[in-house]
Amino acid sequence: MFSSKDLKKLIIPLIFEQLLAVSVGFVDTFMVSIAGEAAVSGVALVDNISNLLIQILSALATGGAVVCSQYLGSRNTDMSRKSAGQLIFIMSAISLLLMCISLIWNHGIINFIFGKIEKDVFASASIYYYITAVSYPFLGVYNAGAALFRSIGNSKISMNTSLIMNIINICCNAVFIFCFHMGVAGVALATLISRIISAILIIALMFRTESAIRINSSKDFFPCPSIIKKILSIGLPSGLENGMFQIGKLSVSSLVSTFGTASIAANSVANSITTFANIPGNAIGMAMITVIGQCIGAEKTDEAKYYGRKLLKIAYAGILATNIVMTLIAHPAVGLFHLSAEATATGISLLHYFSLVSVFIWPLSFTLPNALRAAGDARYTMTVSIFSMWVFRVASSYFLAGTLGLGVIGVWFGMFIDWGFRSSAFLIRFLRGKWTEKRVI
Repeated sequence: MFSSKDLKKLIIPLIFEQLLAVSVGFVDTFMVSIAGEAAVSGVALVDNISNLLIQILSALATGGAVVCSQYLGSRNTDMSRKSAGQLIFIMSAISLLLMCISLIWNHGIINFIFGKIEKDVFASASIYYYITAVSYPFLGVYNAGAALFRSIGNSKISMNTSLIMNIINICCNAVFIFCFHMGVAGVALATLISRIISAILIIALMFRTESAIRINSSKDFFPCPSIIKKILSIGLPSGLENGMFQIGKLSVSSLVSTFGTASIAANSVANSITTFANIPGNAIGMAMITVIGQCIGAEKTDEAKYYGRKLLKIAYAGILATNIVMTLIAHPAVGLFHLSAEATATGISLLHYFSLVSVFIWPLSFTLPNALRAAGDARYTMTVSIFSMWVFRVASSYFLAGTLGLGVIGVWFGMFIDWGFRSSAFLIRFLRGKWTEKRVI
């Protein structure tokens, strides 16, 4: 169903889109580092909360993309268009709810998750959280539109929109931080403005672009229970999976926050840098939703298995390349963030450990499960991910970091143990082929 040329047209823009998306967080962390470690730590803590909400929204968008991909594979364009409108409706409603919760219980959420943190760190976190929370509805709409364009194989649209969003974000960052000296508030405002514009652009394109997800009228956004049920059959398990995964990470982050500002900063910077190394794996994972979803919709299970193996090999090649580069530039990359000597040394160590483990099991842990989700096997990925997060990552982190006193390095070792279990579970499921029996439509 997909030639090598088709795969290149899909994957290359996705890689650039992921690069642009990751750059937003990297630039934010880098620019706000000028305001000091307290500002970096405050932004990092709130990013953990935001990532929880963003991952839930992304999972729901994935549910819509899977449904659209399967309808496209079965050549039912009318239902794919209806699914697109319903996904926008779902994402708008849920993201508005998340925004209201975040604005009303701002301080309470920060205190509940992270406990007692230094006053200057809390002040930075609170400001950043208030402003970025307003952007959640716009981010939800953008994620929905981008996922839908990817589902039809048109990843250039989401790439170009992401490019515009990044340019706006960087320019606003520069103005607010360097000209108006707004610090954390400036970074947050830049994020808000860029997300508003990207949401407007993606919706405008859905009304204007001639495709299988074109929105013909506002009536397409009115609730349709039967389609919503199909989307949520994938979106809810994936959202619960991502939500529990991020809650587990928040639990671990609260542990890191007890190790002091240097550990928080080192953990934040290392996480920001490693996201670049994961770009090929994330891009291929998105491509799997489109490719395998359409294969399953067309009832071509042998091709679904074939493309799953082929795309996984590409992901491994990309992860190997990016981790080699990250290992070579670890010292100067961490040095860009103006951290203390202690935080710098810790950050470099974390990057080296990550590179060593990631090249072996990261694609199996995070790229391969998208093949299962694209077929409709979302409950299995949810069960494995939630079990592995709490039994392996959280428990191991508290034991290694707390009981054995390894600090933030122990937290990362707990993460690697989690990867090991989930990679085995997903690989076994894929090889047995039972996932191809699942179908949403």
